[in-house]
Amino acid sequence: MVEKYNVVKRIPSFDTDMSATFKPTSFLNYAQEAANIHADCIGVGYDNMHITRKAWVLARMHVIFHKLPKWREHINVQSWHKGSAGFQFFRDFVVFDAEGKEKLISATTSWLVIDIDTRRLSKYPELADDESKCIKENVLEEPAPKITLPKEAVPEHVMSHAVCYSDLDMNGHVNNVKYTEWSMNVIELDVVNNHPLKELIINFNNEIKAGDTVEIYRYSEKAEDGTLVYYIEGKVNEKSSFVEKLIF
Repeated sequence: MVEKYNVVKRIPSFDTDMSATFKPTSFLNYAQEAANIHADCIGVGYDNMHITRKAWVLARMHVIFHKLPKWREHINVQSWHKGSAGFQFFRDFVVFDAEGKEKLISATTSWLVIDIDTRRLSKYPELADDESKCIKENVLEEPAPKITLPKEAVPEHVMSHAVCYSDLDMNGHVNNVKYTEWSMNVIELDVVNNHPLKELIINFNNEIKAGDTVEIYRYSEKAEDGTLVYYIEGKVNEKSSFVEKLIF
């Protein structure tokens, strides 16, 4: 039986914001590394995939932040592969306090496998057909959803961003965490400082590469209960690259 990825980490200062609180983007970095390490453990990591010219691509993510930890606190990060459907592969994450008593963050992700040379999707039966590498346990019951902007939404253009050195990962395209970093950066500072992020959903639609300029659009609305909802979309050459929904 395959085991979950399970590690205890101490929150360093560089992973916190102005209030010494763990940044949502820091969790995304931890999740990315957890996925990489656990994929290696079950034989479907970067090196194994590269032999057959395959690569993992993150397609969708849904994160619920129950309570964000603080600087110097210890957290327990867990992750596991939980199965597939068609071209999609599902991986969940959960973060507890160091004692494993309080759930801090819940997340589910959907991944695709592509052929590196053709950029086409692959079903990857080596993993899809191997139940021994799968743990059938849901952190969130439903897969990360497709984001649909409200019908009345008229997003405003808020920023143009030329892809630079710090945006790129070892695959030569923009790292998935950067999309949320850009999204948080175009939300008013008093909102991100005074309203804890409760939920994040992101759809990765098309990869962004070196040399691209991303046009970023924003739409926001306020619910009757005071909840603030932001929709952030990034486009390259008028084609949607990502859409993100952030709930404060």
